Amino acid sequence: MLPSVDGLVFAPVGPAEHGEVDGSTRFAYREQDGVVWASYAGGEIVHGRLVGTRAGDTLEFRYVQLNRGGETAGGHCVSLLSRLPDGRLRLDETWRWESRGGSGTSAVEEVLPDPRRSAPDAMLTGR
Repeated sequence: MLPSVDGLVFAPVGPAEHGEVDGSTRFAYREQDGVVWASYAGGEIVHGRLVGTRAGDTLEFRYVQLNRGGETAGGHCVSLLSRLPDGRLRLDETWRWESRGGSGTSAVEEVLPDPRRSAPDAMLTGR
């Protein structure tokens, strides 16, 4: 099993068809005892949350988000954790909206920490 995602920040590899996240969205993950949760924001997303579980290298969760247009939306995602050749972690995702039509696949990769920032949530707040 690959290491915990606790305290790590991930960014999308690119935009996903039918999705709202893009390369400027940042996901700050937490993990404890098989429970996974994250906050995310950036691009069209004002605020998003995900919560779910981890079994081995598979994460399964529900997400809900608010976009810049004031619309809320949510869905379900299953992600497979892997290690990139440079040592960073990657999540390959299969997701579907539950609040509207659409589904797809996407990927997020670990963002190395900025030494000027002290916490993963700083990636979301800009502090």
